[in-house]
Amino acid sequence: MKKEEILKLPSMPAWGPSYPHLPFRFVNREYMIVIYESDPDAIRAAVPEPLTPDPSNQVFYEWIRMPDSSGFGDYTESGVVIPCHYKGEPCNFVAQMYLDDDPPIAAGREIWGFPKKYAHPKLEVYEDTLTGTLVYAGQTVAMGTMAYKHESLVRNPEKTLASLGKTQVNLKLIPDVDGKPAIAQLVAYNLIDFTVKGSWSGPARLHLIPHVNAPVADLPVRKIVGGRHFIADLTLPAGRVLHDYLK
Repeated sequence: MKKEEILKLPSMPAWGPSYPHLPFRFVNREYMIVIYESDPDAIRAAVPEPLTPDPSNQVFYEWIRMPDSSGFGDYTESGVVIPCHYKGEPCNFVAQMYLDDDPPIAAGREIWGFPKKYAHPKLEVYEDTLTGTLVYAGQTVAMGTMAYKHESLVRNPEKTLASLGKTQVNLKLIPDVDGKPAIAQLVAYNLIDFTVKGSWSGPARLHLIPHVNAPVADLPVRKIVGGRHFIADLTLPAGRVLHDYLK
């Protein structure tokens, strides 16, 4: 294998790469987001400097169903997102993510620094209830429910479009061959080319169970603000370095 051939490969292993080249397109990506208020000290402990938590003390617990993802296939994701600011600009810090498909775990960690771990999330409609669950190591660690399509936001899509276009930030940590940090960065990215196909809001509930390897309950639920449910097509492009801890 020649040098130029090696440098053209999208990912490891060279024989059967884990994922293809950027960008990645998602069709009919479905979100359920339970918005809640949490403990400000717990939020501050979870947010890396120089990000500052939003003064609302809000946390977003998300389930995302991705039935058609280029290069990744069909999978579901669940995790914790914390509204923050970086030098005055609003952004979302992605704190924890759990999913059931190896290619997006590998690509997410290696390219953008997504905090992805293997688990078993589900997002399904049971009768009149949109229901999300997360099972890690055989134990249920999160369950969210939302009234199904109670209030349509299709005629007023600005809030959904703004949430999709908001800057997202990950803490990317990659060790060198000696185990010391080779990469320690805040990585920012913005979704592009999105089309909202449906958007709803409504009452929601969230139950989090303490687990040492899936510590979603470390950001405890103090007050439920509400639920959001939407379906969109979108593209995940390359990221950019927002802050480099090694410089």
